[in-house]
Amino acid sequence: MRSLLNPVQRWLWRDPVRRGHRLLRFAEVEADGGRDLARAAELTADAKLRRLYLRHASDEQRHSEIFRQRGTELLRAHRTQSEPAWQPDWLAPGERGLDDVKVDAGGDGPLLAFLHLSEAAAARGFTTYKEAVGDDHDTRTVFATILKDEEFHMTYTRHELARVSPRRQGWLLWKARFGRLWKGYLRIAVAIAGVMGAIVLTLQYFILLPPFAWAAKRAAKRETEGWAAASAPRDLKAQY
Repeated sequence: MRSLLNPVQRWLWRDPVRRGHRLLRFAEVEADGGRDLARAAELTADAKLRRLYLRHASDEQRHSEIFRQRGTELLRAHRTQSEPAWQPDWLAPGERGLDDVKVDAGGDGPLLAFLHLSEAAAARGFTTYKEAVGDDHDTRTVFATILKDEEFHMTYTRHELARVSPRRQGWLLWKARFGRLWKGYLRIAVAIAGVMGAIVLTLQYFILLPPFAWAAKRAAKRETEGWAAASAPRDLKAQY
């Protein structure tokens, strides 16, 4: 499926302005993930996980700065800050896309399962994006640099999940995978709903509006041109 979408990804990343805004969007996602991981480090009672979460949060913040710097460079090079009219976020959602990390729900096991799948998906996605940008060497370097950290994140979350929840690790991974599939379905449903809404509004414009415009023109023809004589003056002492 991912290979079938490669031509779409190349088209999506071909425009440097859209590319710049995509990277700025990734910067927001990475910064948000760093804040969630810092919160997870505050809540966990496991000292080893606390250190790993803090390192992970630091990496996410650094990734955010890298993405923001490169996105800003692209937009400045093309002297624009305006975002393209159509931004298909669901085709290139970044590391977590529209998903939110549920830090307070269930403890470290569900969080590690979610993070492992998220990092694995990010590694696959960033590999695709690195190839999709073509001859943009600087952006390729950005993705290559971040991919090294994603591999570490993917590895440590899997090992720690096996340590924290050795008996439930399989179930937690399946549960997290189902949650990601459900949210992916919601992303596609939102995109389809947007397209259908645009089609319905367009049909309403061309089907329902013309009769009202025709009636307004007929009414305008019955109106006399120029100034019209005013009605007889009324008693100014009366209320109406």
